[in-house]
Amino acid sequence: MIGLLPTTLKVENREYKIRSDFRVALLIFQAYNDPELSDYEKAMVCVECLYIEIPHNYRQAIKQAMWFLDGGDMPKSRKAPKKIIDWEQDESIIFPALNKVAGCETRAVEYLHWWSFLGLFNEVGEGLYSSVMNIRAKKAKGRKLEKWETEFYNDHKELVDLKHKLTAEEQEELDFVNSIIG
Repeated sequence: MIGLLPTTLKVENREYKIRSDFRVALLIFQAYNDPELSDYEKAMVCVECLYIEIPHNYRQAIKQAMWFLDGGDMPKSRKAPKKIIDWEQDESIIFPALNKVAGCETRAVEYLHWWSFLGLFNEVGEGLYSSVMNIRAKKAKGRKLEKWETEFYNDHKELVDLKHKLTAEEQEELDFVNSIIG
């Protein structure tokens, strides 16, 4: 039916109820961004967070979960895009942009379907968030920045540059080196 938002996913011809709130999707993305987790562990987090009752066919459950998290049957690019967004790092610029579109504080609503969240996200207009994303996208594709973008980037590198998440082992090594060089 047109206009209905999915609250179940079909795995092996059975409908499984899912947690469709945007917070669950963001929690799953946070796990997928965790360098400490293996691919298997990331998949487990996805299935266990999204499905209320865990399907037996994990492969199909993951496939359906990815369909849901990708926004359903939205047109996709043929090649995987370079990462230009980090849900955790960008939280401080994402939510003000979404709130402007929604006309309310989205984090304060009790429930907001993931696809409704994506719809708001897709309607974000000009502002800080779109400036940061446009600069990241240009840099990822090796395109030349406009003069104002270069100035903005130079003034806000900490906001624009995606931070590499270190594993605990990498952080320990970095801390050790920093303690030596003081």
